[in-house]
Amino acid sequence: MSIWWTLHLRREPASVPLARRLLLGAMETAGVDPDICYDLSVALSEACANAVEHGGDATDDYRVTAYIDGDTCRIEVTDSGPGFHGAPPHTTADRALPQVTVPAPAQAPGYAEDGRGLFLIEALTDHVQYRNRTGRRGAVVSFDKILKWREGAPLLMAS
Repeated sequence: MSIWWTLHLRREPASVPLARRLLLGAMETAGVDPDICYDLSVALSEACANAVEHGGDATDDYRVTAYIDGDTCRIEVTDSGPGFHGAPPHTTADRALPQVTVPAPAQAPGYAEDGRGLFLIEALTDHVQYRNRTGRRGAVVSFDKILKWREGAPLLMAS
């Protein structure tokens, strides 16, 4: 069994906890391990916060899509902002490629309020991809995480 959902959210700060709570509720109901739920909820919060801050005009919205299929969860956050300037598509498997235009960890001190979101997403998930939308304005941040399940997880029992 698999589950997926898509949200179209306004670019306003209140949308971030809404997306996080929906993800947490779905994963907890499905029986995903709480530590995995937490990691994914923080990664989603960072991606949504970036979409709210950088994702286009005030009237634009952004989209969050989450898929749980087997032992993997994939989350994709798409906005209609300027995208990643001057950077090729980047995945965590492509370590030789230049990073997107965000500060390197050494350039983002621990007290900095900006510049850490994409690094947190990479640290908390198994695979990350940053790219510009094809043929349209906007950026897409997608990330995957291998799931662990609680014993007797409802989603596993339905399979």
